[in-house]
Amino acid sequence: MNRSILIVICDFLLLSLLTFSTLDVNKVADERIHRPPSVDLATNQVDSGKDLDTVMRLALDEERRNRNQLLVELAQSRQTADERAQQLRQELLSREQQTQRLQLEQTNLQQQFAAAQANIHALNQQLQNNSAEALLSQEKLAAMEAEARKRSETETSLQQQLAQVAKSNQVVLTEKQQLASQLQVVQVENRYATEQATRMAEEVKTERAEKAKLVEGVKALATKSGELAQEVRDNRPLTPNAIFSEFITNRVQARFDAFRAGAFESLKRKEAQIVLVTDGTNTYALCHVEDTPLTLWDPGTDWEGLTGTLGRSLTQIDIQSLSFSWPDPRMVWMPVNPADARQLGGKVYRISSDPYKFQDAVLVGTRDNYYGQCRFEIDPAMPQYVKLDSSFLKGLFGKFNPSRGDLVFSQTAELLGVMVNNTYCLMIRSFEAGATFRFGLDVRGQHTGTILAQLYSQVSQLPPKLQ
Repeated sequence: MNRSILIVICDFLLLSLLTFSTLDVNKVADERIHRPPSVDLATNQVDSGKDLDTVMRLALDEERRNRNQLLVELAQSRQTADERAQQLRQELLSREQQTQRLQLEQTNLQQQFAAAQANIHALNQQLQNNSAEALLSQEKLAAMEAEARKRSETETSLQQQLAQVAKSNQVVLTEKQQLASQLQVVQVENRYATEQATRMAEEVKTERAEKAKLVEGVKALATKSGELAQEVRDNRPLTPNAIFSEFITNRVQARFDAFRAGAFESLKRKEAQIVLVTDGTNTYALCHVEDTPLTLWDPGTDWEGLTGTLGRSLTQIDIQSLSFSWPDPRMVWMPVNPADARQLGGKVYRISSDPYKFQDAVLVGTRDNYYGQCRFEIDPAMPQYVKLDSSFLKGLFGKFNPSRGDLVFSQTAELLGVMVNNTYCLMIRSFEAGATFRFGLDVRGQHTGTILAQLYSQVSQLPPKLQ
């Protein structure tokens, strides 16, 4: 609260107190004197209120004037303070710039001082070095003077020795001329010896080359002789007895089982004597389809399981699959991996590379153990088959009755093919399959009946003389 307002309020309170105190005194006096109240008191009271209002207005006006004056003074003080602050900031900025300039000058002076100290140190070091060099130069000069005197003495001695060498040089030149003459003679002899050695080396080289040619010729002759001997052995006809004996020794016993549940002929087993044959890359067990439980017919049999084994001596391996030849499915084969072929042992027959090398062939019956030498003819209409010439049969052994499934060997014991009927032999040129059955206890998913019917249809479309 403002001080002036406080003073006005205090004056008002004091005046009110005095007024009320006068009223109380008059009342007491009236009670004692029994006088009526004075009218002046009321008049005085009204005037006192008006005075108080006037005093209050005057005090307020004075307070406004004081306040306005204080506001003006405050604005002037603020302006003065802002101007002073701006001036102080400028002075502070100037001082800071001056301080930075002084610091920069101080840094430059310190760097100059350090450089001066380094220069002084370098000059001191150079002075010391110059002093040492001067001392060394004096010592070196003395040493050089001593060395010069020594060299002068040596030069005098050398001149004397040079005179002696000049005298000896004449003698050496004479000896050198003599040695040069001897050197020329030696060089001529050496050249002649080198040429002779070169001629001898060339002669030795020629002889070695001729010997090497002779050795290569001997090796080539030996190789060619071996090849000729092998070719002679390969082309030497074997007797039917030898071919049949080899077949008996190397044949493989095959057993096939086909079964289905709840039907007539639920289990069908076949056994056959077959051979292993190779095309140079893969090995197969080969036979006629009639040596297996499978029958080419329409409708075909839907077998539920197909199993089989190949055995020789005491060794047996499982048959994994059976394939039908293309284009004549009556010939079938089973693939044999190299490990199983080694386990079975025996000879693996090669297919004939030249089936027309010999006019005659040897036919072996795998079921009735008969064999004989027969003549086969080429049928131009059937290039994949050869025809048995029944008018030329010789060397027959056993009950000779050629039939389907018989094996035909060349006279060099290579396998030509399989008899598909009693007249025609299907020659083996490749192993291209028209259909394949995977063996197992459950082959229902392979639909054997449908495939056998299709294969039967394929056979029925062949010319009648091949059926």
